[in-house]
Amino acid sequence: MARPRRIVLVRHGESVGNVDDSVYEREPDHALALTDRGREQAEETGGHLREIFGDERVSVYVSPYRRTHETLDAFRLDPDLIRVREEPRLREQDWGNWQERDDVRLQKAYRDAYGHFFFRFPQGESGADVYDRVGGFLESLFRSFEEPDHPPNVLLVTHGLAMRLFCMRWFHWTVADFESLSNPGNAEVRMLVLGEDGKYALDKPFERWRDPVPHWVDG
Repeated sequence: MARPRRIVLVRHGESVGNVDDSVYEREPDHALALTDRGREQAEETGGHLREIFGDERVSVYVSPYRRTHETLDAFRLDPDLIRVREEPRLREQDWGNWQERDDVRLQKAYRDAYGHFFFRFPQGESGADVYDRVGGFLESLFRSFEEPDHPPNVLLVTHGLAMRLFCMRWFHWTVADFESLSNPGNAEVRMLVLGEDGKYALDKPFERWRDPVPHWVDG
């Protein structure tokens, strides 16, 4: 099995939805573009990624959302060194089709009280639902490692929640661990690096906003 030396996860750059949550009332979540600042963030991250990858090949998986595609484009990776696959299982958590701002704020308050992992948005998904589809993607990713010519690098261009859940699934974190962590910032990177012991380690921890607390204690 040709396991990659690096598995790099990147959150999209700042989108219009990150600065104005009323936009969800007018535009579909998947169609939201990057802001000018978001594109600058992605360009800066792209320079960092080009230094990391050098002349090595990269297998890229990108969420089907506009803001993740625009983020990947802004990286300006060498097209001769990458193979890109759109991966719907890396999409953002579904909060429902059209999102009325005041209702979403109320649902977020319910989610904070109920728990981010288990709370399901009406007509949308729970964190547990996203965990399941990210887990399905991981199984596909592992199978791809069996290819004898698999690139030494994997790049996932996705969303903050999906990044945390990917690592939760990979490192077997508990729900309490997941709930204690914050999403990375826009265009932030987390990297799983293969060590000499054959195990992957996270290069940088997610910020922790509290100590892990079992979900039944919160309840």
